[in-house]
Amino acid sequence: MAEKAAPADDLPLSGITVVSIEQAVAAPFATRQLADLGARVIKVERPDGGDFARRYDTTVHGQSSYFVWLNRSKESVTLDLKSEEGRQVLEELLARADVFVQNLAPGAAARMGLGAEDLAERFPSLIPCSVTGYGSSGPWADRKAYDLLVQCQTGLVSLTGSAQEAARVGVSVADIAAGMYAYSGILTALFTRATRGSVRAVEVSLFEALAEWMGQPAYYTAYTGTQPPRIGTRHATIAPYGTYTAADGKDVLLSVQNEREWAVLCERFLGAPGLTGDPRFATGSARVSHRDEVDALLAERIAVSDSAEVMKLLDTIGIANAAVNDVKQFLEHPVLTGRDRWRDVLVPGGETVAALVPPVDLAGTAPRMDAVPALGEHTGRILAQLGYSPARIDALRAGGAI
Repeated sequence: MAEKAAPADDLPLSGITVVSIEQAVAAPFATRQLADLGARVIKVERPDGGDFARRYDTTVHGQSSYFVWLNRSKESVTLDLKSEEGRQVLEELLARADVFVQNLAPGAAARMGLGAEDLAERFPSLIPCSVTGYGSSGPWADRKAYDLLVQCQTGLVSLTGSAQEAARVGVSVADIAAGMYAYSGILTALFTRATRGSVRAVEVSLFEALAEWMGQPAYYTAYTGTQPPRIGTRHATIAPYGTYTAADGKDVLLSVQNEREWAVLCERFLGAPGLTGDPRFATGSARVSHRDEVDALLAERIAVSDSAEVMKLLDTIGIANAAVNDVKQFLEHPVLTGRDRWRDVLVPGGETVAALVPPVDLAGTAPRMDAVPALGEHTGRILAQLGYSPARIDALRAGGAI
């Protein structure tokens, strides 16, 4: 169970400074996880609106649900990087940083002198991390990429939905995958620098991150010549594994993973132990080939009992099952409340929101879960730490550089 938040200097990444020119989801997700572990994350934003994810919606006390999720515990500094003064401030920040993260538009980092090779010359101890759409080289290096575009390009959308209609995954799965790999890549680079003294640049693309997650259907398709079918809440290559409607109209999902579980299901749930010897159902592959018959048996049995009764019996006999929750039911899930997984986090304007504790628990360590920054909230303080006088800060602000 997660502990209450500790001061940042007690956390594993305390003393690490990250400067990030980030927007949207992938890069902010990576840097927020670094902040969770105590890194100081300085988020560089445009003075004229900042990270465009701030304006995706206004549902959380006037703030964007995306931005609140991805940007707690960071410091926001506004810099006009097209101005000489803004670029100078960035250079001073990078000189003091351990990690630089960017997910600028294709080619923009290189044009600004912020590519990995340029940075290595000026800041040899700095670990640069680039989050791209399709990689910094190759035939699609200059192509824009957003989450749903990548879901389509990797074939994920062709696997998701019903037989009648394809569907996107309901969360930004390509962005999340890239953010996770960027996070783990940065941790690896920090470890390598600390143990070997060598600095390694990190690059992650949305396309290649999600391509990794497509491994199973890729192998299946390559070696059968046919991709797994799109069959809604059922599993394309395991049966029974899907949802069935109970007498009270609620859906119950159950999953059988092996022959022992199939035998238990037949004997103690279906009341038909003889089915275990039926060659149509004797193996996992056989049950997939006869899925409609398997589903008919289960649908008939589950339709005569309420969902709670079905799930209680399945729990008793050791068959994995789940209610098909909506988001409100997820928010009230007994695992989250029973394991104390919620913490209050401040958002701009002084309101608080309930935020989930990060999923990895480190013994004796509580994650930092500080406020979500307002645009440019920390600009003056950061410049003062760099040695800028109040008069100079005022002049930069008046000139639009910050």
